[in-house]
Amino acid sequence: MTAPRPLEQEISLTLHRTIAAPIETVYAAWTDPEMMRRWFAPGDLAVARAVAEVEVGGTFLVEMRGTDGERHLTRGVYREVVPNRRLVHTWQWEGSDVESLVTVEFEAESARTTQLTLTHSRFTDAESRDRHEGGWNGCIAKLTALFPA
Repeated sequence: MTAPRPLEQEISLTLHRTIAAPIETVYAAWTDPEMMRRWFAPGDLAVARAVAEVEVGGTFLVEMRGTDGERHLTRGVYREVVPNRRLVHTWQWEGSDVESLVTVEFEAESARTTQLTLTHSRFTDAESRDRHEGGWNGCIAKLTALFPA
């Protein structure tokens, strides 16, 4: 059995975006399965199913499908829920034994804009982090497009 990596060697990514919507609306985009279906898949992928049981211990699940029919399913468990401020849930792709952690923080910049900070941590290697960074950038671009300035 290998010892856990020291914290200073943790592989993670952090993205910051300003969304042109009130904090309650941006939070709902992350917690309402109907809203999640509109943006929670990068590129030409679409959300086939979304589950958000937004309470500590509740289920997080997103099933994405490509135009070729390929299926991608990620699931997790909510670890921390502070409405309109912070969500923390695990993230595990179907068929993988690797569990990473997603933290989303919401901060009102004004009555009509929200600063979103997403941190995805506990990657096993930089290649996985880089693939997820591309995916998250694609998802957040769709989220931002839902609320044109």
